[in-house]
Amino acid sequence: MGVNGNQKLTQKAGDGEMEQLNSWIGVYLARLHMPTMHWNDVAEIAILTFVLYHILVWIKNTRAWALLKGVIVILVFIVIAAFCKMNTILWIVPNIISIAATAFVVVLQPELRAALEELGRKNFVASILDSNKRETGRFSDRTVNEIVKASFEMGKVKTGALIVIEHEQSLKEYERTGIDVDGIISSQLLINIFEHNTPLHDGAVIVRGNRVVSATCYLPLSDNMALSKDLGTRHRAGVGISEVTDSLTVIVSEETGKISVAYGGALERGLDAARLKERLLEIQDKPVEEKKRKLFKGKSIGKAGVKNEE
Repeated sequence: MGVNGNQKLTQKAGDGEMEQLNSWIGVYLARLHMPTMHWNDVAEIAILTFVLYHILVWIKNTRAWALLKGVIVILVFIVIAAFCKMNTILWIVPNIISIAATAFVVVLQPELRAALEELGRKNFVASILDSNKRETGRFSDRTVNEIVKASFEMGKVKTGALIVIEHEQSLKEYERTGIDVDGIISSQLLINIFEHNTPLHDGAVIVRGNRVVSATCYLPLSDNMALSKDLGTRHRAGVGISEVTDSLTVIVSEETGKISVAYGGALERGLDAARLKERLLEIQDKPVEEKKRKLFKGKSIGKAGVKNEE
């Protein structure tokens, strides 16, 4: 009987603890004031998510991405100032927010206008269905070979050329300064565009994917004082576009016929065909497995191919 009594007391104590826990959970949930979800709430969340996603995509494809990173650095500095109780800085911040917002709109006016224009032309269904368009890379191996072939064919006859290849950041801001082409890349097309005394030879060609989208485009000139003084406008334009975007630019010198590549604000001069192809493959963004397979295949037959070409 003593054992049964102890078991009953233990059971009662456990029941009391469970009742207390349930009571505490009930009080806590009552304080949360959880709202009732309706279908329009779900639709609202979906719309806001869709809009926020496209805003972030737009920011990433424009100069706003670099500005956003700068704003994040400033916000971190403000948080540190608040933590350290720097009252003067905390007083200045709210007084310049309105000025900073106006300056932000002025600086990004071309991008904001382009975004609104694109919104009016955008086919949302096609953009959703086209989500896997880069599974095989940003552009094909054929495109790489055609650009390399065209560059050295033009180099042989000293035909100047400026070929800008889009990477992650959009070049639509510069594309609008030229003439629409929208043609599949081929060496013959590129050679014909840059042929002397033709309407399209002056300016740059912009390549997106496997297509030449625009010709005679104007590019920003680099003001880098470290560049050689014997470089002309064509090379400075190639370096300039690489300083403000992540594009890669192939430059064919009209004076020497040599091939150069501008990427990340740096200029690499005097490339041969193998090196130019290597630089183009760096921004092709093919899946890792396919790159490894191609590299393995190149090790087995690549040397023989080079000897035959020579």
